[in-house]
Amino acid sequence: MKNRTLIYGITGLLTSSVITGLLITNNTQAQSPNSQHNTHHPSAQTNPSRRGMMTEIDQHFIEMMIPHHQQAVEMSDLALTRAKRPEIKKLALAIKTDQNREIQQMRTWYKAWYGKDVPAVSMNNATMMSMRQNRGQGMNSGMMQMSMHPGMRGMEIDLEALKNAQDFDLEFISQMIPHHQMAVMMAQMVVNSTTKPEIRNLAQSIIKTQTDEIGQMRQWYQAWYKPTPTQSQQ
Repeated sequence: MKNRTLIYGITGLLTSSVITGLLITNNTQAQSPNSQHNTHHPSAQTNPSRRGMMTEIDQHFIEMMIPHHQQAVEMSDLALTRAKRPEIKKLALAIKTDQNREIQQMRTWYKAWYGKDVPAVSMNNATMMSMRQNRGQGMNSGMMQMSMHPGMRGMEIDLEALKNAQDFDLEFISQMIPHHQMAVMMAQMVVNSTTKPEIRNLAQSIIKTQTDEIGQMRQWYQAWYKPTPTQSQQ
């Protein structure tokens, strides 16, 4: 099995990797104090440029989150047959159930709001670059910076490594934690930017549910794969 960054170092890696995107998003929000209140302000409602930007954020969030959820469902399907521990299988079933439901919700909203089906995309750098070029300045800059970072874990998964892992449960946790962390970051970026209560409620649900699952997986990792002192320093 390939050497992998230990769970305890993942949070720092992700934080440093997306700091540029987070700063861009925060700076944008800082220019519009009380952004949630501004969505009801007459100037915000009558500004076509602002309305267009908000639409882009909601639309792009759905286009990114659906394939991201689909990856988690694929991993969960494998876990339901490959995992050794019942705890992993139970978590996998919950992830599959919750995220399939959310995928269907987002597809329904997308069709109603934009009059078309969600485009079939995969979470890879080529797709993100193409979307960035097509959307131009209307794109959510923070989310795009995050998705384009070449060293970012959590945007893509390695199904082959998962399928061939000698210790499936360890590999599942090692991949699912950063994958969940990425979903939480995406949700945090949109929760205060969207004008749609449906998106805000979904983002809040993703943040709570997946943060709880991250905590559970970390506890399992510590109990099942407690690192040696040398490893914990990496």
